[in-house]
Amino acid sequence: MRQTNLTIRICFFTLLIGSMATIVVADDPAQNWHRFRGPDGNGASASAQPPINWSGDSENLKWKIEVPGRASSSPIVWGDKVFIMTAVDTKKSADGKDIAPRQPQQGGRRGGRGRGRGGSSSPTSVHEFWVMCLDRSNGEMEWKKQVNAEVPHASVHSTNTFCASSPVTDGEHVYCSFGSYGLYCLDMSGEVVWKKDLGKLSMRNSFGEGSSPALFEDKLVVVTDQEGQSNVEVMDAKTGDEIWKKQRDTKSGWATPRIVEHDGKTQVVVNGQKVRSYDIADGSLIWECGELTGNPIPTPIVDGDNVICMTGWRSSACMSIPLESDGDISGSDKVNWSSRELGPYVPTGVLYKGTLYGTKTSKPFLTALDSKTGKTVIETARLSGIDQLYSSLVAANDHIYVTGRSGTTVVLKHGDALDVVATNDLGEAVDSTPALVDKEIFIRGSKHLFCFEEK
Repeated sequence: MRQTNLTIRICFFTLLIGSMATIVVADDPAQNWHRFRGPDGNGASASAQPPINWSGDSENLKWKIEVPGRASSSPIVWGDKVFIMTAVDTKKSADGKDIAPRQPQQGGRRGGRGRGRGGSSSPTSVHEFWVMCLDRSNGEMEWKKQVNAEVPHASVHSTNTFCASSPVTDGEHVYCSFGSYGLYCLDMSGEVVWKKDLGKLSMRNSFGEGSSPALFEDKLVVVTDQEGQSNVEVMDAKTGDEIWKKQRDTKSGWATPRIVEHDGKTQVVVNGQKVRSYDIADGSLIWECGELTGNPIPTPIVDGDNVICMTGWRSSACMSIPLESDGDISGSDKVNWSSRELGPYVPTGVLYKGTLYGTKTSKPFLTALDSKTGKTVIETARLSGIDQLYSSLVAANDHIYVTGRSGTTVVLKHGDALDVVATNDLGEAVDSTPALVDKEIFIRGSKHLFCFEEK
């Protein structure tokens, strides 16, 4: 009898400890994919072990669900929840009349080209803006919340959507920006806590919007670079109240800001033709550095005491800037290194174990550099099976994942030579960035959200 009681107690404590461990993991950002670009903000996970092989209809497919509307917004994961955003064309006018649907293009060879053309005529139909929460174990809908419905005031590029920004969460709230169509804070059960009007943005050539919000402790950072007055704003994450707002003398940009602590200050680094860093406390300018190309889209990458920024419109440019910089260091020897061998247009490269992997423009020409020196680790090589890519590169478990717009993902072995270990076809177009958590990879296609796990 004593042995039985002892066994019961051991089992109870084992379950209790296991439950506590699960809670800790669920609350640990490093074990989740809680924002665009993952737990470290550089596109990598130190804990995930996702599969390297899959197919859209069978191999290692855990589940897939159909997602309404069109969006290039990326999924995020927190604990047992997956969050996605979308915009749905109701094909009805504001007075409820039916409207013939537009013919969107999205996804490389399965539709669309590069960002060479501007937007078409402005839509006349009402679009609904949704936030959705899925059960991570099976993809079932836990809740969905329509936060807005209106006729968009401007068109978007044929390969963009009215939902290009990705959500961010701290495990208590989910922050979702639809840009011109509102910024929203929801609790984990889907109730809107607060909302904010960011104004009607005017983007270059009607390309549409794309910058995602960034979160640091109790502060939310939003950048609205446009043809009108551009701004960077920091607000109270719990209330949406403005803490400070600074005007920016720059035009349209789509880069998500990066927040980093260094030497007693927390910096908000915003990519651009001229990269700028702001003090999150009061918005004062800490440093700035020019010499990148226009149309900035990639997110800054933090590498210890440095930040790496890149652009790839019409030309490629990449540079490493010391976070200890002060004032305008454009063209000075204070820049650690610069390179024209790497510089993506839409996607962001990935920093993994000291190696910076990236592409050129929107083409699959991959190069790898030593992040500290800028020296070439892997010479520029074309990745077979991919024509164009908008999806940012991600990495985990010594593998690099490069996803093309046609839905093909090339998986590389991390190292000092180009080593392709798998080429996987999803079966539909992909413009969003995958999320890597535990043994799973989540990929949002043009029609479905997929979850793959090694069987």
